[in-house]
Amino acid sequence: MLKVGETQRSRALARRETFSAYMFLLPSLVFFIGFVIIPMVLCVYTSFFDSTMGKNTQDVFIGLANYKELWQDPIFLKALKNTIIIVVVSVPVVCVFSLWVSSTIYNLRESVLSALRVIFYLPVVTGSVAVTVVWKWMYNYYYGIFNYLGKEMGLIEKNINWLGDTRFALACIILILLTTSVGQPIVLYVSALGNVDQSLVEAAEVDGATKMQLFWKIKWPQIKPTTLYILVITTINSFQCFALIQLLTSGGPNHATDTVMYYIYYMAFKMFRYGYGNAMGVVLAIFIAILSAIQFRVARER
Repeated sequence: MLKVGETQRSRALARRETFSAYMFLLPSLVFFIGFVIIPMVLCVYTSFFDSTMGKNTQDVFIGLANYKELWQDPIFLKALKNTIIIVVVSVPVVCVFSLWVSSTIYNLRESVLSALRVIFYLPVVTGSVAVTVVWKWMYNYYYGIFNYLGKEMGLIEKNINWLGDTRFALACIILILLTTSVGQPIVLYVSALGNVDQSLVEAAEVDGATKMQLFWKIKWPQIKPTTLYILVITTINSFQCFALIQLLTSGGPNHATDTVMYYIYYMAFKMFRYGYGNAMGVVLAIFIAILSAIQFRVARER
């Protein structure tokens, strides 16, 4: 009888704890459902309509017409190509550079390491508008620092319109994206290296392992989960590159810096073709989901 009473009290306590937990989660859950789940559902729904969201216009169901139009739209295909180039270039460069910097500064004094982490992380917490203003000054055709240093060092003969030339505009955007993307991975890698089992490192050193062998055989397997997280987050951020395009080039010159995210914004909020813009959003989400799944699959197999 005592055991039955204890079991009932344990279940009652578990129910109260579960109820309290859900009550604490309720504000975040309401926010998540209202501002993430419902907009996602509406995005998919309106992608099948010729939707303008106007008061005097009625949405017309057109099925897959928006999706068919996408693959016949040269601007969208150009934006998709630019987005893929940004992802292919920025993701591996950010990961490799962040890992190299973290491995280099990890053994420095704590005060120096903390200062360097602050320096590398500063662009991440700095407002995108402030960062963009600085880079826009550096790229300026008349008095930008790149043109000044280039002529002083004899690398260029005359000023270059970095953001207005189709040969350089996308590369300039990628360079800015790289400088603002390495801060968080460096901090994460430094923390991951700090969690490496030092007993294994010391045992390998006693056995005569070189620094390269220590890294690949001991440290690298233990920081793989961090690497996977960095890969996925960097990939998603690269696919969603928008602020730099909006503030610097608006997709120009001649759509050389158009990305899918910026083209979604342009079609939805400037051309008022919300259904078409949502179709692009769904396609972009599918690309991100597939690539993230591949990254998880490869990481799990290895």
